[in-house]
Amino acid sequence: MESLKRQNNIYPWIVVGLLWVVALLNYMDRQMLSTMKEAMQIDIAELTTATNFGRLMAVFLWIYGFVSPFAGAVADRISRKWLIVVSLLVWSLVTYLMGYCTTFGQLYWLRALMGVSEALYIPAALSLIADYHTGRSRSFAIGIHMTGLYLGQALGGFGATIAENYSWQATFHWFGIIGVVYALILVLSLREKSTTPVPSAETDRQPVRIPFLKGFTLLLTNISFWVILFFFASVSLPGWGTKNWLPTLFAESLGVPMSAAGPISTITIAFSSFLGVMIGGPLSDRWVSRNLRGRVYTSAIGLAMMIPALILVGLGKGMFCAVGAGLFFGVGYGMWDTNNMPILCQFVSSKLRATAYGIMNMIGVLSGAGCTVLLGKWADGGNLGVAFAVLGAVTLLALLSQLLFLKPTTDDMP
Repeated sequence: MESLKRQNNIYPWIVVGLLWVVALLNYMDRQMLSTMKEAMQIDIAELTTATNFGRLMAVFLWIYGFVSPFAGAVADRISRKWLIVVSLLVWSLVTYLMGYCTTFGQLYWLRALMGVSEALYIPAALSLIADYHTGRSRSFAIGIHMTGLYLGQALGGFGATIAENYSWQATFHWFGIIGVVYALILVLSLREKSTTPVPSAETDRQPVRIPFLKGFTLLLTNISFWVILFFFASVSLPGWGTKNWLPTLFAESLGVPMSAAGPISTITIAFSSFLGVMIGGPLSDRWVSRNLRGRVYTSAIGLAMMIPALILVGLGKGMFCAVGAGLFFGVGYGMWDTNNMPILCQFVSSKLRATAYGIMNMIGVLSGAGCTVLLGKWADGGNLGVAFAVLGAVTLLALLSQLLFLKPTTDDMP
């Protein structure tokens, strides 16, 4: 009995560890393309213009965004384990196949397919972690998972470095193979979290399901959910902007090649975001035990840090300024990011959390897609730094909406 209890206490953290690797692969596979533009344009001439490169980055976001609500709704109704496994397997195979591309069209459609497969992952993973972790470990557990995304983003920054020493084709091949192997490991080690007390349902999820259309209706008539959508979308603009264009901004402002700018920018943001999670997760979990708005306040502190950082990274000059602003932005982003699902849990039923996060993903990603295309045009006009500064004002609106309107009455909506 004591051994079983200890196992039950440990396995929720094993789930976080298993999904941390998936999160790393999720962002690594999507991010490395942003730093391999120079290597790939030798073989694919259409990538020589920033506008075409922006289109390639944006198609992933458009598809990812539109599929996300449906991916969340599916995750609320079937085994999240198998949804995660299939998602990882498909995007890893897509990554592998990208190494065989010889035309812009091939790359474009594979990037679109990656958007479909990766959209299945985040709502299912965060919902599963939220079910395994309640109360004083929720923000920290979700934050730990998010650090996998940050490290994947950082390692993706080495795509240009690896491509420079080997080839961009081999880079895609090896990352794809790693993902396929890990999908097989998940089949054996990941378990679904049962939401019923039935002993025989130990590994099968059997929730009380809310009808598909009714679920969307319940969410879209929830005023607090609309507020969450607004601030999530607003902060997604600088979030995706830094993911897709910060390497380019660093290369231009610092006068260094992309093979150096990629790792500098992605490691700066990833390292500081990790610090933000380490600060924001435990702070939120402790603060909410004394004040139900503790998670909201922790997230707001993060947003307040991001505003001056965006202005400085956009308009500042020199390595010290760029890296310093990037570090400040990352800490704030981590504090915000680790609290999104925990805040959602305060306003949305556990039966609809994956669906809700899927809608959030759609709104956030579509906003990011539009921003990615716009930043591409500003980059062609030589105004990329000014665009980053403007995103600071957008983040201010997100901060104000969060503080004025989000007033939870519980930390875990049943």
